[in-house]
Amino acid sequence: MHIRRTKDFKAGLIFIFFGIASAVFSAGYQIGTSAKMGPGYFPFALGGVLTVLGLVVSLGSLSRGEGTRKARSFRVKPVVLVLSSVVLFGLLLRPFGLVFSTVILIIVSSMASDEFKKKEAILNAFVLLAIVLIVFVYFLKFQIPLLPSLLVGRI
Repeated sequence: MHIRRTKDFKAGLIFIFFGIASAVFSAGYQIGTSAKMGPGYFPFALGGVLTVLGLVVSLGSLSRGEGTRKARSFRVKPVVLVLSSVVLFGLLLRPFGLVFSTVILIIVSSMASDEFKKKEAILNAFVLLAIVLIVFVYFLKFQIPLLPSLLVGRI
């Protein structure tokens, strides 16, 4: 057996790991039955489903042939940019508000792509900002500052 798609194989192993971990940690809670579920029932069932899904994905990535593709090397730039954009969003949300924090999050995380184009990133940021405002502010009524506290005090 040879690994045909290394990404699928590794993703399957991660699913299996988290599935087994979920099932093991849920054993400390009362599981109960399907009719009367305990607090450990859902994590245990989710762990089982995740483990089976991981097995299916991992086994699907294997082949009997000799042709094995070489895995891409680990690239640091996309990981650093995406993670730092999330950290920046969290740090800037209160002082700069949802509008500016969301735009910064989307533009910085877009820079992680090899196909980054400034105009597309800005357009994407404003479309996603509109969706965020509609969902979180209008429908869910989250109490999040929209604009920087300096601008709100002067308006």
